[in-house]
Amino acid sequence: MIRSAGGFKAEAAQRRVMVERILPPGQRAPDGRDRVVIDVPAERLASADGSAFRAEAGDVVRVFPVSDAVRDRIAVTGSVWAPGPQGFKPGMRLSDAIRNAGGVRPDAMMDNVLVTRLMPDSTRRQLRATLTDRAGGVLNDLPLEENDEVQVFAGAQMREERYVSIGGAVRQPGRFPYRMGMTLRDLVLLAGGASESALGQAEIARMPEPGSDRSVTARTFRVPVTTNDLPMSGAPRPGGAQSQAVPMPTADAEIVLQPHDNVLLLRRPDWSMPRTVVLYGEVQFPGRYTLVSRDERVSDLLQRAGGLTPEAYAAGLVFYRAENHIGRVGIDLPRVLKDRAYRDNMLLTNGDSLYVPRYSSMVDVRGAVNSPIAVAYEPGKKLDYYVRAAGGGTSKADLSRAYVTQASGKVESVTRHRMAPDDVPAPGAGSVVYVPQDDPSAKGAGFASIAGSTAQVLGALVAILAIARR
Repeated sequence: MIRSAGGFKAEAAQRRVMVERILPPGQRAPDGRDRVVIDVPAERLASADGSAFRAEAGDVVRVFPVSDAVRDRIAVTGSVWAPGPQGFKPGMRLSDAIRNAGGVRPDAMMDNVLVTRLMPDSTRRQLRATLTDRAGGVLNDLPLEENDEVQVFAGAQMREERYVSIGGAVRQPGRFPYRMGMTLRDLVLLAGGASESALGQAEIARMPEPGSDRSVTARTFRVPVTTNDLPMSGAPRPGGAQSQAVPMPTADAEIVLQPHDNVLLLRRPDWSMPRTVVLYGEVQFPGRYTLVSRDERVSDLLQRAGGLTPEAYAAGLVFYRAENHIGRVGIDLPRVLKDRAYRDNMLLTNGDSLYVPRYSSMVDVRGAVNSPIAVAYEPGKKLDYYVRAAGGGTSKADLSRAYVTQASGKVESVTRHRMAPDDVPAPGAGSVVYVPQDDPSAKGAGFASIAGSTAQVLGALVAILAIARR
């Protein structure tokens, strides 16, 4: 049977094979002993003398894998050159295991080596040793046992993480690991170098000296830096009572940083990258323009572009602002062209985009109407005229919330008045009229809110009447 199944796998435990057998009727006992388990030793699996175990109809043969437990092993972890498991041999000592791991690393703590040992009762015992050299010499060289775990500690494990930070006019601001002897130049190099906006001066914020005023959380001083990111020699000492305790480098020495220093490379306040905007559509000279001043406005840009073409539709200006993901901004360009002081004559910023379309004589009607179509523009006609022209609202339309998106991007809706006629917007050429669908849940919520408020008011009135009667 085993040969027919392809033989044993490499991970098979061949010491025995288990057979589950249903006994023949003549061998079954009255107490229900009908099914038995038989352990077959390895020597009976294949025997030439006829003593091999004979299989019977209905037998279930089970071949078990070897145990997952690994024997003759120890482990060395931590600050060694080759951490990991090792083979164990009787008589092996701690120094042998450390040498097999390549010895200890330079940052290893020589007087702190721990050996964890598994005891027969499944508890663990802690042993300790001291190293004499980095090759693996041990002062109290312990004899090891199977499954011992050796841990060599690094000095960095016993210290808090130390870092320095830099920001401002550098290409890659951030936090960097602190290294003994690190200078301001080193930190600037790690941050990708200074940017073109660097002022040539750095402010360093440093933790206060131990025992200083508890209200002081940091002491600052400024140092000059040259254009090649090197601190200038002979940096002056910071003035003032807040800075006198901060050690400063002597002349002709680079600024040596201390743990947790925060460096700010100052920027030139008047420096900025060229800012560009895009103007296209119905203008005389469309293209990408570079802003020439910080106070350049929409009207200034149109003047630089030669003005609008005769086919331009100023009321349909599409203005997008990429800054802070603002998106489209509604601008009344005809009013801006008449009055440069009007509020819509906006200051331009980097990434702005302006599109002046051709005149469109249509009004697009969308949403919950019976026939969503484009309707010819009729000057002076109100929103309800275009809704009727599109077949009126559907059975699910909420005409009270219909609104108009004018060609400029501005949105106008119906304003309801109790004692006066409603203000209904008049769509302009190129605008979009949208009729939303009715929301039953919103109505239910509104009714519940009104009912609750009414009940509170009635309750208060009843209480007032009851007090008045007394």
